[in-house]
Amino acid sequence: MRLLYTTGDDVLARVFVLETSDGARIECVESVQPPLPRERKWVLIVSTLKGCPVGCPMCDAGGAYAGRLSEEEILAQIDFMVRRRYPSRDIPAAMWKIQFARMGDPAFNDAVLHVLERLPERYPGSCVFPSISTVAPANRGAFLETLLEIKNRRYPGGRFQMQFSIHSTDESARQWLIPTRTWSLEQIAEFGDRFHAPGDRKITLNFAPPRGVPIDPEVLARTFSPERFLVKLTPVNPTHSAARAGMESLVDPADPVANTRIVEQFRAAGFDTILSIGELRENDIGSNCGMYVADSITYSRLQSTPSSAERLGTRQPAMTPS
Repeated sequence: MRLLYTTGDDVLARVFVLETSDGARIECVESVQPPLPRERKWVLIVSTLKGCPVGCPMCDAGGAYAGRLSEEEILAQIDFMVRRRYPSRDIPAAMWKIQFARMGDPAFNDAVLHVLERLPERYPGSCVFPSISTVAPANRGAFLETLLEIKNRRYPGGRFQMQFSIHSTDESARQWLIPTRTWSLEQIAEFGDRFHAPGDRKITLNFAPPRGVPIDPEVLARTFSPERFLVKLTPVNPTHSAARAGMESLVDPADPVANTRIVEQFRAAGFDTILSIGELRENDIGSNCGMYVADSITYSRLQSTPSSAERLGTRQPAMTPS
């Protein structure tokens, strides 16, 4: 695996475009979460698929699916970003969060489970905190059941984040936003009730709703227990796909009053609710979820000028799993 291109900076976030041995382009991200310094929280976001088979209308990573990444290819992304920042492989961050959420839904790839098994021994002494975000594909129940077992055995006591991206409380709208067969809200709730153990963090129900899509806190409260689930509200990121679909985000970074009103409706229904609006500069960097730098105008322009990467100082030796 080799590095083709990088964008961003070491202050907020950096996206790396990598090429696998078969020529597929994938991405991984290193970032911090202001105002927390890197020593408090360091975030890596890795790809698990070569593209994504789902093709959600707000996500640029779909539509060009080329298969699953191997266990070693997933680990190679992590090792690369670790070696770049911490050559000794000694990660000082109080929380080292690894999100399996850049390109592809991790539930489609059993190699993710093997990576989760290996991380504690691969980086002993580090505060590894995995994060799995999935749409709950209907035929991937075995993956999620195995994930539950690994979480209990390897990452107990609040050292794991589970997130279901549902985007709407209306099943028809969910099918439009997530055009693949998924578990129903009732199935997600039943699994989450079993997944959440004493001491665990609450399971996140993520909404990135476009305007006009139903999100009803009362419907959610009839299905999910606020004791085990929380709500995260995020904007629809300004991706190429969202623009083509004519999507406008219900959560508007420029309208804090309207955002507060939405948050308070979920809190009134009993849910801990997070309004997750990151640094707007991440949109320019392309580090937000759903974006795909390798498909961007900037990347295409740089690729057409072979010397650009050398001038930027981004050419690196081939990456190999350690």
